[in-house]
Amino acid sequence: MVAGAVWLVFFSTVLAVESVRVAGVRTIAEQRIAKVADVPRGVPLARVDLGDVRERVQEIPVVESAEVSLAWPHAIAVTVTERTAVAAVESGSGRVLIDAEGVTFRRKGGVDARLPVVRADGRRAAEEAAAAIAALPGDLAGRVREVEATTMDSITLYLRDGRTVVWGSAADSMVKAEVLGALLGREGTVYDVSVPGAPTVSVN
Repeated sequence: MVAGAVWLVFFSTVLAVESVRVAGVRTIAEQRIAKVADVPRGVPLARVDLGDVRERVQEIPVVESAEVSLAWPHAIAVTVTERTAVAAVESGSGRVLIDAEGVTFRRKGGVDARLPVVRADGRRAAEEAAAAIAALPGDLAGRVREVEATTMDSITLYLRDGRTVVWGSAADSMVKAEVLGALLGREGTVYDVSVPGAPTVSVN
């Protein structure tokens, strides 16, 4: 009986792959995920290397993570989590999206005009700028028009209403975001939260 069960699961085509089920997509076509997953049809489900399938799907730049599982009796289930853009960043081929981890990617439909634009000198500076934006609550992030990062430790936010925020490095960004939220209720044009324990507001 055991031998029969082993044969049924691992060697027969009774429980073989017939389809790939894709879930979690927002901007990627399910067909693209299934194609990249490259799961051979007719192979017993139990013999499919789920780790290999996951790695292939996660090579798609817009995919942050993927979970792959067996969906008995005839399918492989792939659930993806797409990256969330916090800003757009200038590149040699135009603007691309960047997530909170500093990973750049492109997405069907292009760049949302509501996202702040990062202008950075180098990849590391862009990553730090993205981390700073990601720390902002949604309503405050939406008020940022542009982020300039001349170095990793010199990040400046330009708000849509014309005010400027001196951010410094991405260190303590959550604290800086809280301080900035409180400061913006005060009149001024330049808000310096680079040292969140001693912020300043000035008029230029």
